[in-house]
Amino acid sequence: MATQPRTVAESEAEVALTRNRLVLEQAKAVGLLGTAKNTRLSGRVPSELIEAAKKRAHVTSDTELLELALSRLALEDDFGARLVGRKGRIPTDIELGI
Repeated sequence: MATQPRTVAESEAEVALTRNRLVLEQAKAVGLLGTAKNTRLSGRVPSELIEAAKKRAHVTSDTELLELALSRLALEDDFGARLVGRKGRIPTDIELGI
């Protein structure tokens, strides 16, 4: 029995859901997420921003969106900043083997 090829939208959704799951698992592993939800966060933002973020992240609830967004921010590495900070530090006579 042949399987139907996935559409681009289905593939993007699957990637987003996998990425979300991994981020939330990592946040749980380092103790950022657990069973206790003991803080309330409130603010005013444009509804268009919320809807666009939910659509992009493939989530439906505001709580899910906040947990995901805050987890991503808290877990974000500083690779870009470290890379830029190394500018000019590699010796010009280094052998790259190219």
